[in-house]
Amino acid sequence: MNIVTDFFVALGLDHPATFIALFMAASFFMIWRLEAMGEHGLEGTAIGTLVTPYCSGLGNLLFVYLLLRDGGDGREVMTNCLVNNVTNLTLVLGAPALFWSLDVVANRNAKSGKKPRGKNANKVETEQRLSRLALLLTMAAVAFFTGAVWALGRDGNLDFSDGVVLVGLFLFWQCFQVFDVLKHNVRQRRSFSAWFYLDLIALLAGAWVLYESLDWLVHWMNTQKTGFVSAAHLGWLSGWLMVLPNAVLALYYGAKGRADIVYASQIGDGHICIPLCVGLYAMFKPLALPSFFESSMWILGGALAVHFLCITLLGRLPRFLGWALIAAYSYFVYTGVVGS
Repeated sequence: MNIVTDFFVALGLDHPATFIALFMAASFFMIWRLEAMGEHGLEGTAIGTLVTPYCSGLGNLLFVYLLLRDGGDGREVMTNCLVNNVTNLTLVLGAPALFWSLDVVANRNAKSGKKPRGKNANKVETEQRLSRLALLLTMAAVAFFTGAVWALGRDGNLDFSDGVVLVGLFLFWQCFQVFDVLKHNVRQRRSFSAWFYLDLIALLAGAWVLYESLDWLVHWMNTQKTGFVSAAHLGWLSGWLMVLPNAVLALYYGAKGRADIVYASQIGDGHICIPLCVGLYAMFKPLALPSFFESSMWILGGALAVHFLCITLLGRLPRFLGWALIAAYSYFVYTGVVGS
């Protein structure tokens, strides 16, 4: 029973704009409580790799459930996931680089003009190195996941066995991340406070609102038979909608000078789509691949190589490469929408 959407429908507000606004409001609420979790037992890298991906990628998981429930085309799931990951790695990371310096190793106190000295300077430097290594490891995981989907999908579809492999890879990676966070908390003698668990309950409430709004929007989209905003482009339109919370995260943390969370949140979000979302769908139904799958894999691989080299060698994403990533995204949209 959709209590929230039924309430708005009863008020006569059954319009796509209403439920897009509801979707965004739930996403903002979850981001707000996510920020609070940093004070209740999670450090920045854990937020970016463990919690944020589930918040920003929840819409993609719900989309998989809705299409499985309603018998939707698996190609829309793959399109949704490709739009999500390519947009994150090109447009969403490239645009902030044009406005702020996405410098992962920059001093976080630079805005105040204070520089750490002595032991504090060594501590900050160590934290920066660990953060960069964790980010590079996350990028390497995305590369392996993307490569696995590409290899398993060479025959044009993903079946049950392929889905089991992809979901298994994701679960192994999450186990590794959970134990890493627990190890960090033991070293820092930190524990999860009662507020941490209350924030988790708040996130679940936001997730329910997210589900109801997305359910209404997908149903409405499937009733549209003509024009670009129609069932024919469900994967693209849903993918762009679900990228909006990611873009908000990137702009918010970019303005705060937290390039580490900007990167970790966008890279980590990719794990939810590839391999988890496509793997889950393939476990229940064969998943056919869209025509632009191969070119998308090359764009994903190229973007990952750019980010990995920049963070390894420079510790930041230069502004001119931000323009290059946006150009790559334009090509992706052209080949997927116009060329297909």
